Amino acid sequence: MRFGRHIVRRRRLSLAALVFASAFGPAALAQSFHVQGAIDARVGATTSDSASGFDGGFGKARLGADDGHFDVHGALLADWQLAPTLLASAEVRYTPESRKPFDVLDAWLRWRPVSTSAWRGSVKAGMFFPPISLENDAIGWTSPYTITPSAVNTWVGEELRTLGVEGQVEHRGARGTLSASLAVFQKNDPAGELLATRGWAMHDIVSGLDGSLREPDAVAAVFGTAPPIRFRPYLELDHRLGAYAAVDWQSPAQSRVTAIVYDNRADPAREVDYAGRELYGWRTRFWNVGAQHRVGDTVVIAQVMRGSTIIEPLPGFQLDTHFAAGYVLAARDVGRWRPAARFDLFQAKQTPGGGPQARDEHGHAVTLALNWRPDDRWRVTGEVLHIDSTRNQRRFDGLDPHQRELLVQANVRWLF
Repeated sequence: MRFGRHIVRRRRLSLAALVFASAFGPAALAQSFHVQGAIDARVGATTSDSASGFDGGFGKARLGADDGHFDVHGALLADWQLAPTLLASAEVRYTPESRKPFDVLDAWLRWRPVSTSAWRGSVKAGMFFPPISLENDAIGWTSPYTITPSAVNTWVGEELRTLGVEGQVEHRGARGTLSASLAVFQKNDPAGELLATRGWAMHDIVSGLDGSLREPDAVAAVFGTAPPIRFRPYLELDHRLGAYAAVDWQSPAQSRVTAIVYDNRADPAREVDYAGRELYGWRTRFWNVGAQHRVGDTVVIAQVMRGSTIIEPLPGFQLDTHFAAGYVLAARDVGRWRPAARFDLFQAKQTPGGGPQARDEHGHAVTLALNWRPDDRWRVTGEVLHIDSTRNQRRFDGLDPHQRELLVQANVRWLF
């Protein structure tokens, strides 16, 4: 089996989903049922002077100033074919840093009629990741190449999730498979707030359905409250439907091109009382394109995202954060070893801006990783991540806006 083989379909499990499946009876479960999981043990150290985002600071990496690190993470996923045309899938993940360590990452049901022609259609409903990432296709929405995903896919894991319905049509030909998808969803109105108030980050903590995100302590005065400040990204505030449209082409040789246009259609003037503060709907729109190409044992992946997120705290007065990020990653299979390297660029700019509270930023990062897989059940990864970024808000923490962060990590993963 090829080292680090991708898991093409992320198949998930939760206790509630198991109960749902059992309601179909033995005949349904007899179709197909598969469970798998992963347990990760990790150590890490950093040279950062900034507190991490998990501690209310403006650090970009998973660890910040004065953080030592050893933890154990886990993920459990399963899928079962309830009928030839019906697939159920769900996943739970254990993350000790989260306020709710055990949480559901996604859970969905897909109906796909059996097709005898080149054309095939399907409908998926539930909670699932929008089709953006070309990195995170392993258990627990993790990457088989590095410990830390790119800035683009870190944000996807933090604030974006589709709670709705997706329809897809695809054409399978000799040169590849072309598919087009259209989805409508709700409960993602606050998405964009963390990107505006904290900026980009790079870590592998993924928000669950009931998870909450911590914002920088420095913005507490803006919200008229005291830190720590948290919010849930998966809430419905205005009862509008969001939507995305995506296209995907894959060749038999594992080359791939994707594109998606996303708009949560949130009302930027809509606000609700939440945990002693005003929580706004953030009108978040972006496009993302990605490409993957394999030559022999080497794969190259690239993604670019560009968009904006807007709130209107006063009638006629809008704060518009324009954001952009992208990366190029290369990895090579060498027997049981897989070295990988990635270069990231990211930026954000708010209008109107200026002044000591300006939320503009720009930066880049270099990630080097080495994976060793002695057999199908074990993976050992070492990673060095260097982030160079400038954000004016760091002055509130008494720091230079320009910071360099070096994070060294080692991870052992057991697959079962």
